[in-house]
Amino acid sequence: MQAFRPAGGPKGPLRTLEYYVPLSTAPIRCAVLQAFGISDKGRVRSTNEDCFAIREELGLLVVADGMGGHNAGEIAAQLAVDVIVDVLESAKALGVRSLSEGEILDAAVHSAHDRILETAVRAQHYAGMGTTVVAAQVRDGRLAIAHVGDSRLYLMTNGRLRQLTHDDSWLAAALVDDPDANPANLEWHPMRNVLTNVVGARSRTTVHIGEAALDGGELLLLTTDGVHGVLADAWLERALSTDEDLPDLAARVVDGALRRGSRDNCTAIVARYS
Repeated sequence: MQAFRPAGGPKGPLRTLEYYVPLSTAPIRCAVLQAFGISDKGRVRSTNEDCFAIREELGLLVVADGMGGHNAGEIAAQLAVDVIVDVLESAKALGVRSLSEGEILDAAVHSAHDRILETAVRAQHYAGMGTTVVAAQVRDGRLAIAHVGDSRLYLMTNGRLRQLTHDDSWLAAALVDDPDANPANLEWHPMRNVLTNVVGARSRTTVHIGEAALDGGELLLLTTDGVHGVLADAWLERALSTDEDLPDLAARVVDGALRRGSRDNCTAIVARYS
């Protein structure tokens, strides 16, 4: 399966790229990861600058949210997803064993950063384009994570949802500097959604890497800020606390964001490790 960018233009479908696939199987552990993704351009934007990919043979989930004028955001997001998938495919084909999954993801995101910068230099109307990225790879009961920007990865274990990534945003930095600050008081601050770290757009990027053990029964949720920007963690936890199939869970999350008035593109991948 190839990496895709939702069409979502003015003449394109409102809801695009919904699919359900079993990911890599580890025969000894009888472990299976299944995933389903939805991307919706939303009710305000004329185009969809979100992009996602699910690669079953790699155990890979990737979400990117592009930024930049003249369709540059969708180009940056597409480039990031394509490069990350290509790097992991190459690592698998070469049988790279000297690096961990996290280190390979780190190299993949940095490669995407370089590709976006190179593309922006060649085309003036792409200057300054960039994207967020959150990528997750599941292999042999281990979850590896790489993220930049404010797209998120959540892990739900035993009915409890927790955010495994942290946002690279002005708001997140402000709350770190002042832990006693009330986030509600900053809800309408003009700097609230300004990103402090992206893939592309600037000469350097910082890729955050993490790992976690999986026992089975966990749910993974990857979202862009069009979703989690309007849906509280408690709402997401309740939405995922059902026995519905993954397509229904993903639809519940995206539709919930739209009903809450999201003015951005909305993308969600829901995956189950069992």
